[in-house]
Amino acid sequence: MATEELIVRKMMYENDAFSQWLGIEFISIEPGKVELKMQIREEMTNGFKIAHGGIAFSLADSALAFSSNTHGIQSVTIETTTSFIKPLKEGEWVTAKATEIQLSGKFGRYLIEIFNDSGNLTAVFYGTVFRTGKPWIKS
Repeated sequence: MATEELIVRKMMYENDAFSQWLGIEFISIEPGKVELKMQIREEMTNGFKIAHGGIAFSLADSALAFSSNTHGIQSVTIETTTSFIKPLKEGEWVTAKATEIQLSGKFGRYLIEIFNDSGNLTAVFYGTVFRTGKPWIKS
């Protein structure tokens, strides 16, 4: 893992109360890619006793944020789309794998796949970010 990705990850995560509340843990991070995991807790479930869709969305959105900022340029989400495939259950460990699929001067597009602890695909998330041009680390 390169030093810049570690610095950006630390700077972002320390100021991200919501990702901390989710209990997100880093598995790996490299330019344009990140793998995160978290456990579904009771307070994340809905009336059907499965994870609220916003939980999977939030994990994917955090994966989008961390992966798109690995290049050292502050990037913000401008558009997303999500398809929910299978429910997530309380107690399951969930993994988000984010992959950069396109990067230009001002925009980036990412695919985030969410897997349950059995390795089954549970959601697919596409996100587009705007690259502000502002560096995370001042020269």
